[in-house]
Amino acid sequence: MKVTEHIAKAKKTLFSFEILPPLKGENVKDLFGHIDPLMEFKPPFIDVTYHREEYVYKKRENGLLEKKSTRKRPGTVGICAAIKNRYNVDAVPHIICGGFTKEETENALIDLDFLGIDNVLVLQGDAIKTEPAFVPEPDGHRYASDLLEQVVEMNNGRYLDEEIQKPTPTDFCIGVAGYPEKHFGAPNLKTDMKYVKMKVDMGAEYIVTQMFFDNQKYFEFVDLCRSMDIKVPIIPGLKPITTKRQTTVLPRVFHIDLPEDLADAVDGAKDNAAAKQIGVEWCVQQSKELMDKGVPVLHYYSMGKSDPIYKIAKALY
Repeated sequence: MKVTEHIAKAKKTLFSFEILPPLKGENVKDLFGHIDPLMEFKPPFIDVTYHREEYVYKKRENGLLEKKSTRKRPGTVGICAAIKNRYNVDAVPHIICGGFTKEETENALIDLDFLGIDNVLVLQGDAIKTEPAFVPEPDGHRYASDLLEQVVEMNNGRYLDEEIQKPTPTDFCIGVAGYPEKHFGAPNLKTDMKYVKMKVDMGAEYIVTQMFFDNQKYFEFVDLCRSMDIKVPIIPGLKPITTKRQTTVLPRVFHIDLPEDLADAVDGAKDNAAAKQIGVEWCVQQSKELMDKGVPVLHYYSMGKSDPIYKIAKALY
């Protein structure tokens, strides 16, 4: 079922979360161990992240360094299939620009379609860690809007090979990202919002926001979207702080602000256990306010750890 259909049928705020595929060599049962407890709260869908290749340098016998490509978290398509098979829950794979040609993207989408995956979240994705800026693959997509266009084209029965006879249209429900505090690559929020509007006009059917810790920023983002005639569901993305270090890491990595009260409380915590408790309590209060305002879904970034998400959901559902 499509994300938008789940939202339309819901009589209350839904619960969903995002997972990371296991590291290469890890057992999928470990991932199930994180998902199993959260099934108590009946998530209608689970997001599965996609991770591009990374480059590592290995020393050769002659002393020179050899640059090698590696993908540390493969298996997104397989994990989506496993989730549907084990839990009978819809999986939402993230489809990214980085590391893929247009043909590789098309083939991945065909595989997902064959598996009965109804939803995709379209993203630009991150730059390679060793590179200062995002660089698309040759014959790949630079922007999420370009990738979105390819999915929309396939939904309309148009594939890269124009000579295909009687192509079958796909029917993906397409989600995109929204940034209440502005995408770091945009010069200002107004410009960023133009791209959000463009993607919705192109065919995006729902928006999932970047994490935020001040609900007012989400409410202002929604109001701004509605003033621009963006009518699709806007799902708030939430993450509890779980370590003291995250007060500096999260703002730097995700280009977001932390409220002063939250940052001071976490910085003053005696250890990471105390910091995690503060983060969970803050996220519970955020979630309650968002539920009271009637948000369609509470979507949690688990970062591979289910325990704090379970505590939050237990307080809400």
